[in-house]
Amino acid sequence: MHSSLENTAVLFVDIVNDFNFDGGNNLLANTKDILPHLLRLRNFAKEKQLPIIYVNDHYGLWQADFHKIINYCHNDRSKQIIEPLKPDDNDYFLIKPQHSAFFQTPLQSLLNELGKNNLLMAGIAGDICILFTAKDAYMYGYDMHIPKNCMASEGKDNNEYALYLLHSVMKANITAI
Repeated sequence: MHSSLENTAVLFVDIVNDFNFDGGNNLLANTKDILPHLLRLRNFAKEKQLPIIYVNDHYGLWQADFHKIINYCHNDRSKQIIEPLKPDDNDYFLIKPQHSAFFQTPLQSLLNELGKNNLLMAGIAGDICILFTAKDAYMYGYDMHIPKNCMASEGKDNNEYALYLLHSVMKANITAI
């Protein structure tokens, strides 16, 4: 990473997911592929006492209560991802109305309050929600590390193209962890 850890927050985007949509099976399969890396990132953040911020779709519940979102999304397929990665009571959990974790959420205020200007970002879908979040983070002047092995999309080609954009346009470090 090019910024010190004291300025870093870990951002997990849309990890709590029901995978019940067209393309959900592909996204689930690709998310399973990155699960060991996501777990390693979460353990690293806990070990280094970095704030972990989950920003998630609201699924029509409009309550930033991760227990309610998990209960709504929990099914035989999603539990493989949700159970090992779910937030705990020391993590932050925000809901978002659309693709970007910044759009109409308190994320920027939280990061300012925490004094964090470097984001270590991971999650799904890389070609939509991670890409939109990174675009906003870039516009707000955050440094970003988005490990290429911690991001999944429905299609592998789409994920690769999103990584290309993240690195070339938004200046994100995409080195794997």
